[in-house]
Amino acid sequence: MMAEAKSRPVVTIRDLRTLEDLKQVEAVEREVWALSDSDTMPLTVVVATREAGSIWLGAFDGARLVGFAFGLLGLEGNRPNVHSHMLAVLEPYRDLDLGYKLKLAQRERVLAIRIGDMRITEITWTFDPLQSRNAHLNFAKLGVISDSYKIDFYGPETSSVLHQNGTDRLWVKWPITSRRVQSRIQGKDNRSDMLDTLKNLLPLVSFNGDGRPHRTDLADAVQRQRIAVEVPSDILSVEQKDPALAHEWRLATRWAFTESLKAGFFVAEFCRTVRGQQGPGVYLLEKGKPEEYVPELVANAQTRT
Repeated sequence: MMAEAKSRPVVTIRDLRTLEDLKQVEAVEREVWALSDSDTMPLTVVVATREAGSIWLGAFDGARLVGFAFGLLGLEGNRPNVHSHMLAVLEPYRDLDLGYKLKLAQRERVLAIRIGDMRITEITWTFDPLQSRNAHLNFAKLGVISDSYKIDFYGPETSSVLHQNGTDRLWVKWPITSRRVQSRIQGKDNRSDMLDTLKNLLPLVSFNGDGRPHRTDLADAVQRQRIAVEVPSDILSVEQKDPALAHEWRLATRWAFTESLKAGFFVAEFCRTVRGQQGPGVYLLEKGKPEEYVPELVANAQTRT
């Protein structure tokens, strides 16, 4: 046990400060997403956004960049926020919780920003809702919410091997000063409450006996206060073994999210592996507005107008 502990790398989270730091971004992009030249970010853009005040954070093993997070100033309506465009961690370092640590460091940097007497209190980003690992990080550990589903956000596909099953995304909001977020980053979760709730819900999309998505009645589902949507625990494995099945899951979950959001629901929670170690993950959608669920969203909007 002691030998194993000593072999774990010591990784430091810090800002990307120098040209040599910034030059390493492309190599991480290529290794994580297997991108072509046309889809990697040019060094000139990396340098320009850094100088213009965007947030570039890196995870470093010595001088080597092994992960990064990139956020830029944005507007949603007339409200300023930071949009976290990219988060990447090299595969050998993914058991060190670096994605979570980079997001916490990003939160600290955003809280330190002042625009006159105004603070930025919200970070947004997108992620593929079929990626259970990312859903767990975003909802369970960080406390995001979502009321927006983007179909083929980056087009039907990109050069990345990870983007051959469409590029649908949930657009998530992270209200970084809310009690919900503070509770999550203190390690408190509601998994047990979630499991109790899910016992009494018939999912709008669920696994049938052979691992395919099964749709239930939409009209019945939208009459309830909550909707559950199941997703595979490892969609990358499904995509590799059976691309047609992975596409079925894309279409079924696209239908479930878009129809539920249209009917006045928002995505509130995600629970990983609800039926044993290999079981599906489940999203929980609540009827109503996100501001009713996270009151600080109302306060944040009022202070920015």
